[in-house]
Amino acid sequence: MSHRFEQKKLQSRVNRLRGQVDAVDRLLREQQDCLTLLQQISAVRGAVDSLMAEVLEHHIREHLVADQTLSSEQQHEVEVLVKTLKGYLKK
Repeated sequence: MSHRFEQKKLQSRVNRLRGQVDAVDRLLREQQDCLTLLQQISAVRGAVDSLMAEVLEHHIREHLVADQTLSSEQQHEVEVLVKTLKGYLKK
């Protein structure tokens, strides 16, 4: 994935996140019920975690291992690390 494509993808996530935070603000101003507000806050949290996962994966792949020749075992370990981080952030 090129850096430019990655940046567009991340910017799209940030734009959605901004919209979700605006929705939380609107719900608060409108004094909506707690359940609706909690659902929206949960969506914001999920969006932040997804953004964090994307940036961490990019950092691992582009800055930690990109210039290295990795054995198949090391490549597998990188994949396990990325999958573990993404799984952790989705909880």
